[in-house]
Amino acid sequence: MREYLLTLCVTAAVTYLLVGPVRKFAIAAGAVPPVRARDVHREPTPRLGGIAMFGGLCAGLLVASQLTNIGDVFTQSDEPRALLAGAGIIWLLGVLDDKWGVDALVKLGGQMIAAGVMVWQGLTILWLPIPTVGMVAITPLQGTLLTVALVVVTINAVNFVDGLDGLAAGMVCLAAMAFFMYAYRIWYSYGISAAAPATLFAAVLMGVCIGFLPHNMHPARIFMGDSGSMLIGLVLAAGAVSITGQVDPDALKLFDGSEKAAVQATVPVYIPLLLPLTILAVPLADLILAIVRRTWNGQSPFAADRGHLHHRLLEIGHSHSRAVLIMYFWSALIAFGAVAFSVRQSASMVIVLTIMLLSAAGLVVLLLPRFNPRVPMWAQRLVPPRYRLQPAPSAASTTASLPAGTDAEAEPAAPAESAARTAGLNGSTAVGERHRFTVRRKIDSPS
Repeated sequence: MREYLLTLCVTAAVTYLLVGPVRKFAIAAGAVPPVRARDVHREPTPRLGGIAMFGGLCAGLLVASQLTNIGDVFTQSDEPRALLAGAGIIWLLGVLDDKWGVDALVKLGGQMIAAGVMVWQGLTILWLPIPTVGMVAITPLQGTLLTVALVVVTINAVNFVDGLDGLAAGMVCLAAMAFFMYAYRIWYSYGISAAAPATLFAAVLMGVCIGFLPHNMHPARIFMGDSGSMLIGLVLAAGAVSITGQVDPDALKLFDGSEKAAVQATVPVYIPLLLPLTILAVPLADLILAIVRRTWNGQSPFAADRGHLHHRLLEIGHSHSRAVLIMYFWSALIAFGAVAFSVRQSASMVIVLTIMLLSAAGLVVLLLPRFNPRVPMWAQRLVPPRYRLQPAPSAASTTASLPAGTDAEAEPAAPAESAARTAGLNGSTAVGERHRFTVRRKIDSPS
C-alpha cells in the first residue's frame, strides 16, 4: 500500500506543478477558444490541461517501475506498456483537437486505433464469466472487438460529461478510488497477481485527477480539453479491461471445485463491462440520452448542445458548484455501492437499504430549487442566501424607481403590506407592523 501511495503522490505532485507552465504555454500557443453559446463559463479559458495530466501519468509509471513490489508488474506483464502506448496516441489526438479542432469521425477513428494498439500490446479481454454458465473463452477477434468497444464508450462518456469546472476530473477520481479499492482487495487479499496492473492504473489515475483538480475547480484557470478527458477515460477503461477480462473468478476459490458456482457468487461484479458501467453510470446515462436526443432532433450524435445533465441542473436553479457536487454524489453512490456489494454480499439487504436512503436524500437536494420554503426569522442564517428574506426597499429607492415627471402616491396600509409579503420581503420591523407612507415628487415645469 505504501508504494501505491507514493506513486499516487508523485503523480499528483508532478501534474499539479506542470499545470502552471502548461497554462502559460496554452495562452502563448493560442489554445484559448472563444466562449461558445453552449458553454457555461463567461471568460475565455486556456485548454491543453491534458499535457500536464499526461506528464503526471508518465512520471507515476516511471516511479512505479523502480519500486520493489510494484516494479514486478512491468517485468511480468506488458499491460503498463500497452497503456502508455494507447495513452500517447489518444493524448496526441486530443492535443491536436484542442489546438486546431479535429473532425468527430477522425477523432472516433483515433480512439479505435489507440484501443487497437493496447490490444496488440496484450491488454485485452480473454474470457467472459457468464452467470449460470461459467467461464467462456472468447476468440481473439471477439476479445478485440469487445475491448475496443469498451474503450471507445468509456472515453466518450468521460468526454461528454466534461462540461463544468472540475466535473470530469472529480467524477473519474471517484471512479478510480472505487476501482482501486476493488482491485487492491483482489490483488492483496487473494494474492492474484493479475489484478496488480489494474491496481496500479487506478492509483496513477487518482493522482492525475487529484493533481489537476485544484486548477480546474470553479472558477477554472485551465481546462483539460479533449487531450485530458480522453486520456483519463482511456486509463479508466484500461483498468476495467485488466481487472474484468483477465482475472479468473475461480482463482478466488470462494467455492471448492465449482467454477460455475464461483461465477454465480461474484455476480454482478465479475461480469465484464458491468463494473465499469456501474462506476460510469452517470456519464454513460448522459451519453445515451445525448445520442437519443440528438438523433431524435435530426442532428449528428456528436453535435454539441446544452442538453447534458449538468446543463439541466443549472437550468433547475442549482449553482455551478452545487451542480458539480450533486454529480459527484450520484457517481460515488453508484460506484462505491457496487464495490460494497462485491465485498459484503452477506449484508446485501443493509447495503440496498443504505443506498435507498442516500438516494432519497440526494433526490431532496436535487429538487430543492423547485421549492421556495418560508424560513422563520431565527433560521435565516442557517439556510443559503437564495432562501433568505430580503430587506424591504426604502422610500428613497422606491421613489428613484418611478418614471421622471410623474407624481406617485402609494396606497396606505394593506396594499403595501400585501406586496411586501408576496415578494418575500424581510422588513427589519416586526411582522404585522403596518407601514403608511406617502411619496410625492414635484417636477418644476420649464418656464
